[in-house]
Amino acid sequence: MKGNILKNIDEIIKSDFKSAFSNPIVVIVLIGIIILPSLYAVLNIYACWDPYGNTDEVVFAIANLDNGSTFKGDYINIGNELVTEFKNNNDFKWTFVSEENLRTGVFNGTYYAGIVIPKNLSENVVSIATDNPKQAKLEYVVNVKTNPVASKLTDSAANRIYMALNAKIVKIIDLAAYEKLGELQKGLASGSQQLSSGGYQLQSGSAQISSGSHQVSSGAKQVKDGKQQVSTGAETVKSKASDLDEGAQTVQEGSNYINQKSEELQQGSDEVQAAADPSLMPDGPVKDYVDASVELANGSGELAKGSSQLANGSVQLANGSVQLANGSVQLADGSVQLADGSVQLADGSVSLAAGAQLLSSYAVQALFTASSSLGATANELGSVTGINKTLLGNYLYAPIALEREEMFSVPDYGSDIAPFYIVLSMWVGAILTCVMLKTGLSTGTKYSALEMYGGKLVIFVILSILQACVTIIGCNILGIHIVNLPLFIFSCILVSVVFMILVYSIISALGQVGKAIAVVLLVLQISATGGIYPIQIMHGFFQTLYSYMPMTYGITLVREAQLGTVWSNYWPALAILFAIGIITVIVALLIKVKADKASHYFEKRLEESGLF
Repeated sequence: MKGNILKNIDEIIKSDFKSAFSNPIVVIVLIGIIILPSLYAVLNIYACWDPYGNTDEVVFAIANLDNGSTFKGDYINIGNELVTEFKNNNDFKWTFVSEENLRTGVFNGTYYAGIVIPKNLSENVVSIATDNPKQAKLEYVVNVKTNPVASKLTDSAANRIYMALNAKIVKIIDLAAYEKLGELQKGLASGSQQLSSGGYQLQSGSAQISSGSHQVSSGAKQVKDGKQQVSTGAETVKSKASDLDEGAQTVQEGSNYINQKSEELQQGSDEVQAAADPSLMPDGPVKDYVDASVELANGSGELAKGSSQLANGSVQLANGSVQLANGSVQLADGSVQLADGSVQLADGSVSLAAGAQLLSSYAVQALFTASSSLGATANELGSVTGINKTLLGNYLYAPIALEREEMFSVPDYGSDIAPFYIVLSMWVGAILTCVMLKTGLSTGTKYSALEMYGGKLVIFVILSILQACVTIIGCNILGIHIVNLPLFIFSCILVSVVFMILVYSIISALGQVGKAIAVVLLVLQISATGGIYPIQIMHGFFQTLYSYMPMTYGITLVREAQLGTVWSNYWPALAILFAIGIITVIVALLIKVKADKASHYFEKRLEESGLF
């Protein structure tokens, strides 16, 4: 049974080779099938060989309206400076026109883009050195409809102009700031000297504060001693005030007694005066006695009145003494409180004096430190402000230089994009071959589905190898950059054979439906394999498909072989590509065995329509 299968496969192979050379027309068609895929790759690579090297033919219009301005007494016209730079630049085909012609030309597609330099450009640029700075503006006019790539190129050019203008402005600003640094350096040096002088003065004041602190401490001790004396005197006043109060009560009692006896004496005097009238008596001893008694009574009455007034005065004096004693007590209490407050004030003065002494010490140290720092800064600024302004201007124009280090350097864009177009041409070649040649149906023949699949596959594989060889020859004639030629040849042939097996298996199993699937896969793989654009910037749908597309791994193999091999990238891609091929063959055989009759019926119906 096994021998029959191999025999039948051999018969199919011999029949195909006999048919291939049966007449010249077949040979010509087969040669076309072999060459066409390589043309697809080589022509696309050549077309993209150095697209950015020919931008000098892309027309870019410039309209300079700048009136110029003055800066530090010098006339400047930044618009003219930009025009001069454009004339010495070959990146684009710079055309200098009026503003009206620029807008008209961009509108009708004569110019891809243009920049209008406004009248006040220089004026606004130098305004940064004034109190009223204004933003300088350029007007970039672009016709996006004319060409999608051209608009991106002109965007890049406009951005470079914008960056160059900004660099000029920064240069002007930094030079102005540099001049201010000189003034700042002088100010810092002067301030350092003043701080140092102030430090010495403060140091002298600190010594005075220290002396005053000792005096305050001595005075505080005296205040505390005086407070003790005041407290002792206050206690004495309080004791004597109590005695004075008791004496006042005794005086009050005596006063009351004198008043009582004075009243009795006055009454007796009144009675004597009423009982004896000397005018009615004859002269003689009796009259003289009566007169003396009356005078004695009158004197006693006066005495009684005086005693009463004396008693009342004594009472008032006693009451005043009591009030004086009470006031003395209050004064003594106040004196004690005053003494306590004086002690607290003295203690606070001591603390204040100590704090002032400490503060002055720290302040002196801080001033000397600040003076030293300012002096050092002034010295550093002095070394900076001595730099040549021309050299400084160049440095400020580009303070950082970007050094590019290329890994796996590629001399031209065509070589860089070659892996994508080479692999894409192999998939196109597989579809072209499987569409032009019959993949074979076992229905109506003596061969089984397996025999038909294996027998017809050989000629397709041979054609894929020839297609890959022609493509490799074309790439070498074109001069693409190849690092490892043997590995490049192996990888290209391998990818071409695997793709041919994939496409052949799908079409052999599914017929016309398989052709449609192969074309859909071609369309999807153009965007979902990261051949030109990084897959990370593509739509999420294509990012999902990326890992399942055969071309993803084919591009990796060819790129690693052509531009520099990283084996950790190469081996996984090789293994996955083999796995995809094996799985496809197994699935295709299973489908072909089961669905070969259905595919034959489907093919017949299409042929009967006269369209297929």
